[in-house]
Amino acid sequence: MRILLTNDDGIHAPGLKVLEKLARSLSDDVWIVAPEHEQSGSSHSLTLHEPLRIREVSDRKYAVSGTPTDCVLLAVYHVMKDNLPDLVLSGVNNGGNIAEDVTYSGTIAGAIEGTLLGIPSIALSMVTLRPHPAKWATAEHYGEIVLKNLTGQIKNIPSNVLINVNFPDMIVSSVKGIKVTTQGHRQSQDFIVEGLDPRGRPYFWVGPGNHRYQNCEGVSALGTDLDALMNGYVSITPLSLNLTHAPTRDMLEGVFAG
Repeated sequence: MRILLTNDDGIHAPGLKVLEKLARSLSDDVWIVAPEHEQSGSSHSLTLHEPLRIREVSDRKYAVSGTPTDCVLLAVYHVMKDNLPDLVLSGVNNGGNIAEDVTYSGTIAGAIEGTLLGIPSIALSMVTLRPHPAKWATAEHYGEIVLKNLTGQIKNIPSNVLINVNFPDMIVSSVKGIKVTTQGHRQSQDFIVEGLDPRGRPYFWVGPGNHRYQNCEGVSALGTDLDALMNGYVSITPLSLNLTHAPTRDMLEGVFAG
């Protein structure tokens, strides 16, 4: 099995080293095409207004001056064009990608692009409640279990579905197990910090709020990624690329009929 690795934390990120170790437990044919610099929050963006540069770091390892989406595209259409990957793994992100995070995440975007290109894709993230360091041993231990089971079922996963895996912010011995979940919903607590630069000019800095695992008021978290992680489980969520909301579509069809 030929495996492509990417991420949004950059080519030198510790989570990418964890992911490479996990990938090599599955195959000896592992390729890395990842951003030269951190691309967190880049979502499914493309670099359109400047050229992309690609740098060979070592054998089968490349750094790209763009987003995770750019990386997967360059891997498929340039680096690996003569022998395409069988699987795309994106991560392991330093920080969770749960609930609405998936819409911002470059880690998720790497898996989205792989899925769009017809390659089974899995995103992996390590929930990290900063300033505490990431518990990479948990991602290593449970990542091996999760990937061996998921890759055994790859042919049964629809072509427009990617898998989103999140590891809880716990040491290995404290994790209770693995749960298959739905995408949660919570109250957004992103915030903007305002300040003055050394020249006295105002600036604004967007940063995540300390939402931890808060659930959105009035919405049940049972069975969601939020619920699983809050209670000490690894979360596995299948995400569909078809964003159509069928009940609303049916309602609007009735409104506009005739």
